Amino acid sequence: MTDERGTTTEAAPHELLRLKSHSGRLALATTVLGSGIALLDGTIVNVALPTIGRDLDADLAGLQWVVNAYALTLAAFILLGGSLGDRFGRRAMYAVGVAGFGVASVLCALSPTVEVLVAARAVQGLCAALLVPGSLAILQASFHRDDRMAAIGAWTGLLGVASASGPVVGGWLVEQDWRWAFWLNVPLAAVVVALALKFVPESRNPLASKHIDVVGITLAVVGLAALTYGLTALSDGVSARAVVVGVVGVLALGGFAWAETHAKAPMVPPSLFANRVFTTINLVTLLVYAGLSAALLFLVLFLQTVAGWSALEAGAATLPLSIIMLFLARRFGNLAAKSTARPFMIGGTLVAATGFVLLAVAPRDPSFVLHVLPGISLLGLGLSMTVAPLTGTVLAAAPDELAGTASGVNNAVSRTAGLLAIAALPPLVGLGGADYASPDALAPAYRLAMLVCAGLLVGGAALTAVGLRSKEPAPCAGTPHLDHAGR
Repeated sequence: MTDERGTTTEAAPHELLRLKSHSGRLALATTVLGSGIALLDGTIVNVALPTIGRDLDADLAGLQWVVNAYALTLAAFILLGGSLGDRFGRRAMYAVGVAGFGVASVLCALSPTVEVLVAARAVQGLCAALLVPGSLAILQASFHRDDRMAAIGAWTGLLGVASASGPVVGGWLVEQDWRWAFWLNVPLAAVVVALALKFVPESRNPLASKHIDVVGITLAVVGLAALTYGLTALSDGVSARAVVVGVVGVLALGGFAWAETHAKAPMVPPSLFANRVFTTINLVTLLVYAGLSAALLFLVLFLQTVAGWSALEAGAATLPLSIIMLFLARRFGNLAAKSTARPFMIGGTLVAATGFVLLAVAPRDPSFVLHVLPGISLLGLGLSMTVAPLTGTVLAAAPDELAGTASGVNNAVSRTAGLLAIAALPPLVGLGGADYASPDALAPAYRLAMLVCAGLLVGGAALTAVGLRSKEPAPCAGTPHLDHAGR
């Protein structure tokens, strides 16, 4: 249907959910649970890496690919996942993604070698590419405009439950058998699919083309895969093959950008990036999530390899980060909705960067209270100030009918950032081969890596200060193409 200005809408006004309603709470819980599975899996796998390496006799490159195979397919296909949701139904794609993630987890749990595990993780990433953008797109399309930022803040905070439980549960599971970490996903996925089909309203863009951008998908996958392989291969030293494959990746990504500007039905409409706020926020996302992803991986490795902590102890060390986000993320989301996201994003990234610096100077035999807790707490506070305003602003900068695509783009940027950072940072700080298991090699590399990650977040703060106006409207008030119902 259309309003008096001819703007296409996706649902009648009475179908929009309110956050305090029973149906609104159930829809929010369903999106949190589905996203929580993917988040829980990621935190557990990071904690499990040293154990997986010993059990499957894997070197550093193999362990990088256990992380990167998932991140690669997720980043490469998440744009497709967002656009498929807009075209064929966000709830439908979300449910398919969650179900597939559960099946792929079975393959991970049964993997006899690191090569099989890497392949199964790639399938997991492909399925996550359907569920991750669908989660936020459902919130953007299903909730009343006045409740969207609060819903996104609640989504961010409640995911802290998964983050909080992930390191602890993961550490315990790893001490029993790392394969249990994947078996855990199977019953959770079944529950989420049932809840989604029953309580989440369907939404789609009725004007979306049914054409699949095959050229764009192919170039994105080839570009990310080649660039990631080239960067990961540098862990074993500079070689002609690594350089050539890396150059192929860069050229393919350049071709992707060109193809999207000329495609009849592009996977990523170039018009999105004509919006200054959308472009700025995605560049900030690239810097922030690159630093965050690499830093958390290095921290867990440092605590186990250098400090000699168990997997459970190393995982539990990050618990304060998740608890702080659980209680504060929604509050900062509400504050940003009433004013502007700019000061929260600038302050938050700088606070998080300070946390990385404190963690970088921890001694080789750190005390949790004196050397880990202060840095982790600042990181949690900084991310609470940053994530909900960032996410709400980037979604508000896109038309409602492109909610899934906009969510897919921002998620693709964040996943690509982590993917490239995890591939590039180890060789950059001098790690390769089995160095992840050597305290003498890992300790100095860890400190340098944490400082690099802090610098990335400072860069994010500077870009926010330059790219967002000081009086930028609140995210919930700045959504373009609103109709009379507040859509």
